[in-house]
Order: sequence, then structure tokens, then C-alpha cells
Amino acid sequence: MARVKDKVVVITGGSGGIGTAAGKRFAEEGAKVLLVDVFEDQLKRCVGQIGDSASYFVADVTKEDQVNAYTQAAVDRYGRVDAVILNAGIEGIIKPLIEHTKEEFDRVISVNIGGVFMGVKAAVPALAKTGGGSIIIVSSIAGLKGFALLGPYVTSKHAVVGMMRTAAIEYAGLNVRVNTVHPCPIETRMMRSIEEGAANLLHQDEKAIYGMFEGTQALKRYGKPEEVANMFLFLASDDAAFLTGNCYAVDGGHMAGLIL
Repeated sequence: MARVKDKVVVITGGSGGIGTAAGKRFAEEGAKVLLVDVFEDQLKRCVGQIGDSASYFVADVTKEDQVNAYTQAAVDRYGRVDAVILNAGIEGIIKPLIEHTKEEFDRVISVNIGGVFMGVKAAVPALAKTGGGSIIIVSSIAGLKGFALLGPYVTSKHAVVGMMRTAAIEYAGLNVRVNTVHPCPIETRMMRSIEEGAANLLHQDEKAIYGMFEGTQALKRYGKPEEVANMFLFLASDDAAFLTGNCYAVDGGHMAGLIL
């Protein structure tokens, strides 16, 4: 079953755990994939794992000319764009909110909000040229509730929900659908960084921090990158043709409520 056969999909943060899993999943389902990131060596490895259905483009999502360039590269290589997954993001430094410098705060905002804003700005006209498509913004469960010690990250992940809802309303007439995906802790490099930072700050073992996060899911485990990729696939496919302006949690039951 090729749910996105011949569709062209752009994935930012393409060399990370979720981005790589998404690239593989879309290729398996018949899509052409452009992976975007700043880490060329990692991008090369990812494309090598996926095969001829994928290529890469090195770009910094905080630079508008480079965002425009990766969008144009997808059109130049594959003739169109059908879905854009704005997955690039950083966690920032793990510490209380008011201990962050303005520079530390601005760095997270620049990547996690600025990169999404410019990605949406470039994606809408590209998608509209071929009759519309899907923009998927990767937020987090930290975009649906607060988390201590992750202030800039939480702020950024809430902000893109508002951006998503605005874009969904404004561009529905172009058949451009916009949604956010909200992963819980996923087995990725970012979570290893968060675990390490929390362990150092709280003077606890990293395994204890892992167990604490694991226990916040009703299913009592971290998610897998492939499980997030499956949600991307659905939202990019024609099965989701009537879905726009919504938040989709991939969270093992985290948002259902308090776990006893």
C-alpha cells in the first residue's frame, strides 16, 4: 500500500531520529523525500540508508534565504512539493526560566519558532502551485502543557500551535492543510540531552530521570521515532484530506491525565 505514492515530501531536521525515521517511512510508501539539516555527514548517511527515493539539502532553518533555497530545491529536483514537515528544533539548556540569558532564549525561539514561520512562508506558495498539500509542524506535549526547566522550549512549542491555527484558517482556500504533531518523550538524541541536563541539575542518576519520564505515559514507555513518523504519514496522505487546524498527540496516553 503506497499511501503517498509519487508525492514529494520535505523534512527539516532530517538527520535526527524522528526526521530519519520519517524519511524512511515516506520512501517506503512511495514518496520522494528531501531531507534538510545543517549536518551534511549525517544527512549523507540517512540518504544512504533510504536509497534513491531520497536526497538532501544542507540548510540552516533560521536563515530565510536558505529556507527558500531548500523549498526551491525540492521543486527543481522533483517538480513539485506535496508535504512539508517542519521538524527541526532544539531543546535549549535545562535550567529554570529566569536563569536563561536573553541569548539562550533567543536561540531556541529562532530555531523553533523562526524556522517554522519561514518554513510555512515558503511552503504555502509551493504547495498551492500544485493544488494544495499538507504542512505538518512538529510541536511537543510541551506545546500543550508546561514543563519545569524547559522554559524557552515550552514557550516555543506553544507558540507554533497558534501559528498553525492561523495558517490553517488563512490558507484553507488554497487547499493547504496545516496541523501540529505533539510527541511525548521519544527515543532520540534530544531526550538523551534533556535527561542528562535534568540529572545534572537535580543531582540524580540519568536512569532515574528516564524512569520518571517513562512513568508519565499511560503505556509506560518512551515512543519510537517510527511511531511519530506514522502520524506524519497519515497527515500527509489523502486519508487526512479533511483535517486541518488541529493538534495530534503521539504520547502513549500522557495527555489523558495523571498517572497513579
